Amino acid sequence: MDLNYTKMHGLKNDFIIIDARNKKILLNKNNIKKISDRKKGLGCDQIAIIEKPKKGNSLAFVKFYNSDGSKTKACGNATRCVAFLLMKEKKIKKISLESESTILNAQLLNNKNVSVDIGRAYFKWNQIPLKKKINIGKINFKVNSYIEPFLINVGNPHIVFFVKNLRKINLKKIGPTIEKNPLFPERINVNFAKILNNNKIKLKVWERGTGITKACGTGASATAVAAIKKKTN
Repeated sequence: MDLNYTKMHGLKNDFIIIDARNKKILLNKNNIKKISDRKKGLGCDQIAIIEKPKKGNSLAFVKFYNSDGSKTKACGNATRCVAFLLMKEKKIKKISLESESTILNAQLLNNKNVSVDIGRAYFKWNQIPLKKKINIGKINFKVNSYIEPFLINVGNPHIVFFVKNLRKINLKKIGPTIEKNPLFPERINVNFAKILNNNKIKLKVWERGTGITKACGTGASATAVAAIKKKTN
């Protein structure tokens, strides 16, 4: 299979971006895993496919895939990369992109910095989604001592734990266990956060379908919202 692609990264969260606006590209799970493989393929955290818009007020429709071949409805850093490419192409500084979760509005802040509005956050059990209606704050995921988690959906599902010592968190061991917990029918992104001050949070992320990544746009968004709720509660 011959593909024209662009490889980009947003804060070292890296992507293969494929433009399918003029030529339909169909990738199966095996194709995606091969492309994403860092030893035998191109290597990336996610793949983003740009398609023609389905609504008149957006410039393109973007599909996102994790490196294990699974589909995800949102990816903040990939959206920033796609937005940068299209804004450069169209010579504009603001853009609206469609995803399977929402309309994503992005803007060029300077020569290479792009911001994106990831959209609304959702907190109801069936919006995360969870397998059943429960009090999530009472669940013990056995992460060292008991830590009350926050559940948020910002286009994709996230669980956020606020901890005092990130070094004690074995993310490689704990991440996949929580991601694949039967409570989460679509699996979940796992975030461990330490609040440094009112303006800074240190974050470790296990991304659903990808594993440990150096950055996560939706994870940062979910954690920021969780921190605000934690402070106001």
